[in-house]
Amino acid sequence: MTLQKKAAIVSSSTAGLLVLIKLTIGIMSGSVAVLASAIDSVLDMIVSAFNYFAINKSEQPASDMFNYGKGKIEALAAVIEGTIITISGLFIFYQAIKKAYLGDKATLLDTSITVMAMSLVITIALVLFLNHVAKKTGNMVIKSDALHYKTDVLSSGGILISLVLIQVTGIELIDSIAGIIISVYIIYSSYKIIKEGVYILLDAALDDDIVEQIKNIIDSQKEISNYHYLKTRKSGHTNFVDVHLVFNEGISLLRAHKIGDKVEDGIIKINDKDTWIINAHLDPYDDSIINDQENKWHQ
Repeated sequence: MTLQKKAAIVSSSTAGLLVLIKLTIGIMSGSVAVLASAIDSVLDMIVSAFNYFAINKSEQPASDMFNYGKGKIEALAAVIEGTIITISGLFIFYQAIKKAYLGDKATLLDTSITVMAMSLVITIALVLFLNHVAKKTGNMVIKSDALHYKTDVLSSGGILISLVLIQVTGIELIDSIAGIIISVYIIYSSYKIIKEGVYILLDAALDDDIVEQIKNIIDSQKEISNYHYLKTRKSGHTNFVDVHLVFNEGISLLRAHKIGDKVEDGIIKINDKDTWIINAHLDPYDDSIINDQENKWHQ
């Protein structure tokens, strides 16, 4: 079993434990903040289970039907996860406004404080583990999961502080205010997850710094007179690069091919943890103008 699969199992199991603890206390105490945190943990458990499925599918090799593999399912999972996080944030916002309007009071404050303190410690440990796995594997699903649980750390910390303040001051409105703040932050944090996933699904180019490194690698080969049609995209752990390399007419195909290999080797070294599929077309002259004119004519 791969490290990212183990991380998904640990994540879903931890979420299940937190659901059991927080949902029980949230219902008994009537605290909207604790109940909101419990609902968020339910969603965490569902998302983590889905992440395991997504990772399992994305790791399957390319086939006759899926020539480029199923790496984009990671991006799809990230978009779904971000959407679920947004929905949970909206629900928490609704519950907070509802409690403030009705004036409901929380009970079992001592128990609630203990539960949220335990939840905070467990979630911090999980985030540290997921960050370790994300850095080691570069897996987008685990990265999204780590970001998700980071918001849980902040929300659990905020809830813990609000419960202590309620116990000290007796002001119940603090619970609703904490719920509103947490919900807004959760919705905001989900935007980044959704954006990154959508960009990959739409074949957005690799990060600007990576593209710049690719250009520098090509420019370092003096026998390459020019290049064009440089295109990049990402799918799961695989980075795709297409480029036309222009050489002088007199160069041998063998020599041009060796230089192309050097370019490919240099690009792979940018991040050897990822898989790279590089398609370098060797041109004896710059045919970009002719091709552009032909494309316009066909249009």
